[in-house]
Amino acid sequence: MQLSVLYKKILPFVKPYKKMVIATLLLTFLGSFAAQVNAVILKYTVDTINNLMVAHEPLSKGFHLIGIISVVLLTKELVNSVVQFGQKFYGEKLRIFITRDISQTIVEKILSYRMEFYTSDENESGKLQTRIDLGISSLTRLVQNFFIDILPLFANAFVALVIMFYANVYVGLVSLCIIPIYFYISQLQATKLSGFRRRMRNYRETKNNGIISLIESITVIKSFVRESTEADRHEKIQYEMTENQLETRKTSFIFESIKSFVEQIGVVIIIILTAYFVLNNQMTIGAIMFHIMLFNNVSSPIRQLHRIYDEVNDALIYSEGFFDILESDKEIETSGNYMPEKISGLIEVKNVDFIYPNGTQALYDINFTVKPNETTALVGLSGAGKSTIINLLDKFYLPSSGQIFLDGVDLVDYNTDFLRKNIGLVLQKNHIFKGTIAENILYGNPEASHPEIIEAAKQAYIHEQVIQLPKGYDSDAHLLSGGQQQRIAIARLFLKNPPIIFLDEPTASLDAIATEQIKKSLDAIKKDRTVIIISHSISQIIDAANIIVLEKGRCVEKGTHDELYDNKGTYHQIFMAMANSLNIEKITQTFD
Repeated sequence: MQLSVLYKKILPFVKPYKKMVIATLLLTFLGSFAAQVNAVILKYTVDTINNLMVAHEPLSKGFHLIGIISVVLLTKELVNSVVQFGQKFYGEKLRIFITRDISQTIVEKILSYRMEFYTSDENESGKLQTRIDLGISSLTRLVQNFFIDILPLFANAFVALVIMFYANVYVGLVSLCIIPIYFYISQLQATKLSGFRRRMRNYRETKNNGIISLIESITVIKSFVRESTEADRHEKIQYEMTENQLETRKTSFIFESIKSFVEQIGVVIIIILTAYFVLNNQMTIGAIMFHIMLFNNVSSPIRQLHRIYDEVNDALIYSEGFFDILESDKEIETSGNYMPEKISGLIEVKNVDFIYPNGTQALYDINFTVKPNETTALVGLSGAGKSTIINLLDKFYLPSSGQIFLDGVDLVDYNTDFLRKNIGLVLQKNHIFKGTIAENILYGNPEASHPEIIEAAKQAYIHEQVIQLPKGYDSDAHLLSGGQQQRIAIARLFLKNPPIIFLDEPTASLDAIATEQIKKSLDAIKKDRTVIIISHSISQIIDAANIIVLEKGRCVEKGTHDELYDNKGTYHQIFMAMANSLNIEKITQTFD
């Protein structure tokens, strides 16, 4: 990314604070003039003392001079302190506000993206986190450098250079000639280092993603005693990062040595030139110190160029990935405008194919109808496409081809937020947010009262267990077991009270008694609602009014339990496998 492009991307975040920017600029330029006072005072002091000594003036006149100089310098320092405080305060305030806005914008943006965005290999959680964190930190440093560090330095350099030209054109030309040489060397350094930094970004993304994966799979790693294998895998990344860092620092040190040499050449030339002018009676002795101090003000930002280029280059490198995320407009969820007063729940899936972003085709020419206020079961082996259908019906994905209709209207035309507010979804493993049990249940309906939260918990058969906790509903939700957390998710569903319900293995992580309790709850909430359930539980499938059998992404059978069982087809095989896994024969003997 070019610096000009990055500037245009940051500008919208800076515009709301233009008054603050103007105040910072005014204070910066005021401070840049104050920074030249020392050079002027030094020249005046040296020349005046020299004249007093030549004229053999009494010591009292020297004390008078010292008094005047002290008052001027102290006044200048007082004014400069106030100016610097204002410049740094407004610059830092601007940095904090822009960082806040950028951070909030990226959060709002990623929340608006389609599920395809998150299932891409390039957008794994660790990689996303790294790109966002490094992007924000590098952009923050860029703003900070510009308004707090770079701007005052270059303002001082500009004013000092103007004064040098005004005092002596030749000395000014020496300073002016050194600057482009130094800039050229710094540009070569930035170009040389850009490849190292881009590789470092990739290493960091891979490393962070690997660490997250490590933590998530720690149980499996320990159970198979693979700690050393995982350590070796991460060691390879660490060594590659180390080699890249060493090459980066080696290159930086070489260029820094060259730039330091160029700067010192400028100092030597100015000393020789000003000494010549003094000997030729074209300058006073004080002008030597005057020009050296001014050159120091000009070369000060030059000495900072390595750091500035590092920061700018980091921003250019890391902002690429950051703005790729921020500007992925094609990933934004599509939403129609259709919002009917009531949803009946008639679902029609016609000729639907679906291909995941990674190229895997999950569904082939799917056709079925779900009638309102009935329970439909999706049955099939793992990978048959059951959960994919639920994702399409909830508009997490759009069909690659074909159409899905709800109450005779294409799902694409529905307002996405309205649609999902009218759909309840319970997954095999539901996410429990950091917070209390009450807050997690309230996620189903933020406007619900506490009595309504308790009623939802009772319907999900979790209330009695919650009130036994020391803090009751104010207890940390993460203290609950997996089965209890599943019932919290089901309580959310009761609180939401939608006309359409999708259940994807809702009792998979529950024990037998809890499963029976939840089944009663689900039976109650199914009444007068359209329900689609995915389950490997015979008890939940056999009750469905309609069963759709999937195999390798295709719809192979449809009908009631009795019809499909009598067909002796795929459903019969799956059903018998379920029954055999329960050891029905032994159970029957026990009852007998």
